[in-house]
Amino acid sequence: MAFDGIAAACLTKELADLLTGGRIYKIAQTDRNELVLTVRPMAEKGGGQVRVYMSADPSLPLCYITEQNRQAPLQAPSFCMLLRKHLQNGRITAIYQPGLERILRFEIEHLNEMGDLCRHTLVMEIMGKHSNIIFLDSEEKIVDSIKHVSAMVSSVREVLPGRDYFVPSTQGKRDPLSETPEAFMETLQGSSFDPALLLMKTYTGISRQAAEEICVRAQLDHDRSASALTEEERQVLWAVFAALMEEIRRGSFHPAIYFKQNAGTEVPADFSAMTMTMYGDYRARPYSSFSRLLEDFYARKNEVTRIRQKSADLRHIVQTILERDVHKYDLQQKQIRDTEKKDKYRIYGELLNTYGYEIPEGASSCELDNYYTGGRTRISLDPRLTPQQNAKKYFDRYTKLKRTYEALSRLTVEVKAEIDHLESIRTSLELSTSEGDLALIRRELEEAGFVKKHNTGKKGRSRTPVSRPLHYISSDGYDLYVGKNNLQNEEVTFKIGAPSDIWFHANDMPGSHVILKSRGQKMHDIPDRAFEEAAALAAYYSSGREQEKVEIDYLERRNVKKPGGGRPGFVVYYTNYSILAGTDISMLRPADEKPGNRS
Repeated sequence: MAFDGIAAACLTKELADLLTGGRIYKIAQTDRNELVLTVRPMAEKGGGQVRVYMSADPSLPLCYITEQNRQAPLQAPSFCMLLRKHLQNGRITAIYQPGLERILRFEIEHLNEMGDLCRHTLVMEIMGKHSNIIFLDSEEKIVDSIKHVSAMVSSVREVLPGRDYFVPSTQGKRDPLSETPEAFMETLQGSSFDPALLLMKTYTGISRQAAEEICVRAQLDHDRSASALTEEERQVLWAVFAALMEEIRRGSFHPAIYFKQNAGTEVPADFSAMTMTMYGDYRARPYSSFSRLLEDFYARKNEVTRIRQKSADLRHIVQTILERDVHKYDLQQKQIRDTEKKDKYRIYGELLNTYGYEIPEGASSCELDNYYTGGRTRISLDPRLTPQQNAKKYFDRYTKLKRTYEALSRLTVEVKAEIDHLESIRTSLELSTSEGDLALIRRELEEAGFVKKHNTGKKGRSRTPVSRPLHYISSDGYDLYVGKNNLQNEEVTFKIGAPSDIWFHANDMPGSHVILKSRGQKMHDIPDRAFEEAAALAAYYSSGREQEKVEIDYLERRNVKKPGGGRPGFVVYYTNYSILAGTDISMLRPADEKPGNRS
């Protein structure tokens, strides 16, 4: 979701609740368009230090509380020096949002050089490419701004020292927080827009997603214009709209990140400060802090994009070799099918040796009794050769096809094993979430001879990111471990897993090894829910994660064996139980995740 007025309202409440009454301890301009304010909240609000990150970057304007300490330049820019002069040790008297605008106003009072009490305002405007951080005096005049906007750049509003500050017109949009039922109904009448588009165009701070959510809650179709709504539908739409505005006025927000499946990987699709019923198929992760949500959302989104880009070369290598091997395997299968006639040539040779005396000289074919079938078999002959020479010719064909069959049988097993290995690596690449995961997969590709080894030396190896198997806690408190690639699968199965632990894997498809730590209990003493959740992990972290149900094999780890010389992650087992599992793992939390930040 775009950072709309509802998101700004949620953030404003969080900042106001924590920072009102606090003092500005430090000011740093960490980049051309970035500020970090270090604030000491009042003792009754926890004290300590809180960093407020503000960015007017046109590509990603944001404001939130952060624990990260960003590096500031040695020479502070002039705007930063100005703020330090006036606001250092100033007290924040109020933080508020005008209407539902994407604007946060920090009202600050401080003492000047003469000891007189002065009041200034720091305005954070989160408006896409027009975003800015503006410093105002008590008369609402611009003292300075992080970005200067002259008349040559904007004919609507200049943002320059000495100019009067005002909020630019939002194309005639109205404040939804002060809307009346009469004006709302009048807006719906005569409009050719669909209800969601009309709400977005009419009211300040309402994004397209928020408008669509309002219509979903009101159970309205998208393919109808607002003027086509019945009176009852208009009343329902107003009731939903008014209820949402009341929640905003009360400060009742429900921030969450919504995750969806994309190419087998869970990615952050959207975030919102209100409950989004329209995302019923997505996994929601609620947050108690909207600042934490923003930081996690953009960090996770950037991480997913970055890992996807970094894995592009490995995915290309794997896909190229896989396509080559599949083509080779198909040709070998065709050649094996061609060798199926070998036994026919052997029988021809035997029949010719047995009944060759009956064949007249120079015959181009013959029909002989077949003692294998009890019938007659017609055999083509080379009239230049004797029956015994024709028999030898057929035996030679048989011997050649037999050798071909035996060689191809070995080769197809090797190629099929390589295809299975590459498919498991391709699945591992889709499950990768960190550079450490990619480093392990590259190492596996190097050891298998698919890519050349990088001679990084001791220094390079020490810089390789550490990647560990995933660790979840089941609803009943059992430890669950998941390998995200073949090397981690080895670790999960044969190092983390004890003989009495329960081992899970998707049936007949690439995927993760999952270990359910049994705590020494017998299999029948472990709750069914623990088995279901472990199976769900095995289904989710497999190539079948897009399916509704996946067949999962499970058994005691003691019965899982690794063949000598087997590829990483390749195991065999001969007796197992099976369970059909869904791919929903929202009931599980990673072991290192705090319960307050989980769905």
